[in-house]
Amino acid sequence: MAATGSFRMVSEEEQAMRSKLEHLTVKDHGPVFGPCQKLPGHTVQKAKDELTETEERRASALKELRTVMAERAAQGDDLAKLVLEHFGEEPDSLMLRFLRARKFEVVRAHELMKGYVRFRKEYPELFENLTPEAVRSTIEAGYPVVLPSRDKYGRVVLLFNIENWDLEEITFDEILRAYCVILEKLLENEETQINGFVLIENFKGFTVQHASGIKPAELKKMVDMLQDSFPARFKAVHVTHQPWYFTTTYNVVKPFMKSKLLERVFVHGEELSNYFEEFDPDFLPADFDGDASAADCRAVAAKLFGSEDTAL
Repeated sequence: MAATGSFRMVSEEEQAMRSKLEHLTVKDHGPVFGPCQKLPGHTVQKAKDELTETEERRASALKELRTVMAERAAQGDDLAKLVLEHFGEEPDSLMLRFLRARKFEVVRAHELMKGYVRFRKEYPELFENLTPEAVRSTIEAGYPVVLPSRDKYGRVVLLFNIENWDLEEITFDEILRAYCVILEKLLENEETQINGFVLIENFKGFTVQHASGIKPAELKKMVDMLQDSFPARFKAVHVTHQPWYFTTTYNVVKPFMKSKLLERVFVHGEELSNYFEEFDPDFLPADFDGDASAADCRAVAAKLFGSEDTAL
């Protein structure tokens, strides 16, 4: 008896794009800063394969999401009301960020929108007077660094070197505020919406003072930022050169982390072979075990903001 079922002929163009996806380099992607002028063909294919994104799906999901927003708000859910109030008049391009972050599953995208407004409601101190100028000095100090090129997977790379961080000079909240501004700004780029972010944290200079100075509530705030609060695809967190007492801090964080995020944290220590499988040394600055020159943090701030000073 012949097998029954359906299949779709894959075009030569699709085959070529999928082949391209297996052999990408840092040169195959668009700029990190500024809007995306045109998505690379392989990124369009990636969105189709990983996120189920097509023109038809985009149109239907956007329509469905706006319906869900109105219906859930009408049911009396306070967060759903906030979502409708915050996003009701926003353009489709903003809605699309949440759909991409949840692979065009409309109900999950709406839950992420609720997480977005919940995060701002729970931690108002992070968003009070939150302008580029308010965080510029933190970013110019390198907390965090945004690499000017994407990695080979097209992800934006955020670097955090703890060694010279003085908790009294730059508070934990000030760093989280900088992350919030950076995420909002870089998520304007469609390539970033699709490819996501990767964080690299060098803990070589992590002191006992750091470990005792960071409160559990602050660590929870950081984890909340990374999961279910931004329409961002956080693809991995890499930790290098951590001392033995890092484990104590990490064990405080773990209970706040969902399994999906836990699976994406890679703690390398001094053994960096797997780290270098992900990141070519030519791509990384010296303080992250690479051969590239140190990042120009003032240039990063200028590329992010220019002379802009607009509250989020």
